[in-house]
Amino acid sequence: MQRPNAAQLAYGSATVVLATVALLLLSRTTTTLGITVVSLAGLLLGLLVAVTMPVRPASVKILDAVPAPDAVPAPPGNEEVRVPTAPVGAGADTRTGS
Repeated sequence: MQRPNAAQLAYGSATVVLATVALLLLSRTTTTLGITVVSLAGLLLGLLVAVTMPVRPASVKILDAVPAPDAVPAPPGNEEVRVPTAPVGAGADTRTGS
């Protein structure tokens, strides 16, 4: 199971609070057992809302127009690609001021 995102947490929490308050007002219960049952019902309803909320798909999209890596032709006559780099130690003797 994935971690819930911010929207799922917000909607689930709001559902718990609003459902619990509404159920307490509608049921007019004053006993400890009644308040516990109503609170658990609100918690289960909030959990149901958070879990069943659709998750936004990942923002990474695969494009069909990009050729596969094996479809790209190799450079003619050269299998090795060389990348130029800076020489190591270039100018080290001029930095010391001598």
